[in-house]
Amino acid sequence: MKQFQSSRRSFLALAAVTPFAVMATSACGTSGPGGAGGGASMWFLSGEPNQTTIQKAVDAFGSSNPDNKIAVTYFQNDAFKTKIKTAIGAGQAPTIVYGWGGGTLKTYAEAEQVEDLTSWFDANPELKNKFFPSSFGAATVNGKIYALPNQYVAPIVLFYNKELFEKAGAQPPKTWDDVMSLVKTFNDMGVAPFSLGGQSRWTSMMWLQYLLDRIGGPEVFKAIFEGKPNAWMDPAVIETGTKVQELVSADGFIKGFSSITADSKADQALLFTGKAAMMLQGSWTYGSMKKDGQNFVQNGKLGFANFPTIPGGKGDPKNGVGNPAQYMSISSKASDKEKETAKKFFKDGIMTETVIDAYINSGSVPIVNGIEDKLASSEDKDFLNFVYDLGKNAPNFQQSWDQALSPTAAEALLNNIDQLFLKSITPQQFAENMNATLGK
Repeated sequence: MKQFQSSRRSFLALAAVTPFAVMATSACGTSGPGGAGGGASMWFLSGEPNQTTIQKAVDAFGSSNPDNKIAVTYFQNDAFKTKIKTAIGAGQAPTIVYGWGGGTLKTYAEAEQVEDLTSWFDANPELKNKFFPSSFGAATVNGKIYALPNQYVAPIVLFYNKELFEKAGAQPPKTWDDVMSLVKTFNDMGVAPFSLGGQSRWTSMMWLQYLLDRIGGPEVFKAIFEGKPNAWMDPAVIETGTKVQELVSADGFIKGFSSITADSKADQALLFTGKAAMMLQGSWTYGSMKKDGQNFVQNGKLGFANFPTIPGGKGDPKNGVGNPAQYMSISSKASDKEKETAKKFFKDGIMTETVIDAYINSGSVPIVNGIEDKLASSEDKDFLNFVYDLGKNAPNFQQSWDQALSPTAAEALLNNIDQLFLKSITPQQFAENMNATLGK
């Protein structure tokens, strides 16, 4: 498996290495609560480098805590999502429930299927203070914390091709007016202004997330997430859709974007081969561009910047969107012994110095404070520090919408985004269609 993550789906799925779930050779997990010999169990996603990293953490924890063993079973992303929902519904979840927080965690918490960890975090303030404050948003439901943030932060970043910008005598956009001006500049040069893997749909979603934040501030999506009446009909939603369609009409995206996939990394290739000047994508694409980009990254041709501001917008330009972290919860059906083991692992085994170093070496930024020196010594320090500052200092870090919303609303969202970008529905229709999903 490749060292760096190649797409958002491989970031989430960790690019599974076999067609089926695979068992760690050192673990003897079960399909339900508990592991070998009554120990705790955990399901995790297969694929490197994350699978090796978590297995080493579990092995080290087990060696130091022989009475608190954890058995890990690894699954492909899609298989995991199906199996974990079935297991939780049947009361047969593993002790440690891996996930992405947001809407799915909300359904678990409201059904009392996972433990409320609020008081435990209160009793362990040094652990809570270890993580980025912004990482707890997607772990919190109705003011209570139901998951431990872990692994790394993955914001959406505006990447650009420095070589093309130099040829154009241009600077990366700081405002939306700059964006529209650059669209004309690069089209006149015969270069696509923006690469976009539109067939994947979630890549198009990134544009709406940032635009809505910059226009209306985080309160607009907060109201949507909370299911408040007519939340999708906020004027900021309409303006967001309008700006997207203006960009499409101005040939802001590569021709044929609706047939380009992000999982194939075709959108990244358009950027590093000079066919597109810019790309809005997840920070996880940095590693794959470094590996596959024909020295594009190594030769200093990749630039990165924050998403532009919108004149008159309410959102703080330091706000981020994307994946604030990954998350682990504890099944409410686990035994007291299993819960004790899980909490001990959360405290002593999940984000050790070895684990932190492994994530940094793979091109990711762990969600822990005080790693400035480690990042500074990395050959990728410029990018890693950019991501670190964004993740740590963002006044608001908005979780990816298709993870924050319920599964039903998320699928409707992706379908309507596709239609919005193809201009087969108007911004008003988009808002009305999504408004109908509130509470579902």
